[in-house]
Amino acid sequence: MVRASNFIITFLNCVTLLASLVCLGFSIWFGFNNSATLCEKVLQKPLLLLGLCLLAVSVLGLVGSSCRVTFIMWIYLFVLFLLIVGLLCFTLFTILVTNKNVSKALSGKGYKEMKTGDYTKWLQKYVVNEENWKEIKSCLVDTKFCQRIPTGKGEKFYKYNLSATQSSCCKPPTHCGLEFHNATYWTMPQTGPAVADNDCKTWSNVQSKLCYNCQSCKMAFLDHIKNDWNILSFVNLGLLLFVLFVYGVGCCAFRNNKAKGHHKKKQCPA
Repeated sequence: MVRASNFIITFLNCVTLLASLVCLGFSIWFGFNNSATLCEKVLQKPLLLLGLCLLAVSVLGLVGSSCRVTFIMWIYLFVLFLLIVGLLCFTLFTILVTNKNVSKALSGKGYKEMKTGDYTKWLQKYVVNEENWKEIKSCLVDTKFCQRIPTGKGEKFYKYNLSATQSSCCKPPTHCGLEFHNATYWTMPQTGPAVADNDCKTWSNVQSKLCYNCQSCKMAFLDHIKNDWNILSFVNLGLLLFVLFVYGVGCCAFRNNKAKGHHKKKQCPA
């Protein structure tokens, strides 16, 4: 294992180097592509940061393993250690800020609707604050999110298995008692809404507004993020195990460099 460790580290860092170039390429493309939507441009900075981090780590790993520079390998292992700590902290963070599902299935309906639930104040303050929500709404409009829902008539519409986000953002809450015309067009009865709920009055038939400003829509979006973060926690666990493996191989390569008398002035072979 010790003898093969340098080769394995070199191979793994070549893979991460290619991944960093892909991230940087997409980031640059989003930055200079005028036809890119706001949703795509939101990814520009995260991809740029991820690409630069992967590039830096990959270069350290390649120089340390291929050129057998012990000092560089030490820095590489230290960075991996920080990454391991960060992954552990992020896993704990995802557990703390997510909460139970606050969506409720409606009797006789094929979908769930959201109620303003007891989500953590962190999520409500930093994810669906006014500034962030404007960008989220723009993404929903740009991707024509609500234009993809079924357009059945009458009772057939209520049997569709809409997602909680579609149900809460693309149509008014069922308890409001608005009159159905089609999937995204509802009218208020002359007697007014069936219940006193601000979401009932917030609903708009304008296709760029709909129920995007409804509290139920924001809660549905939070619920969607919570579910994504639950999945991300499993992905994060797999990534953590991979980084631990790389860290172990890196330690072997580090000992291999020291055993063969390599030091920080060692040059790469021609």
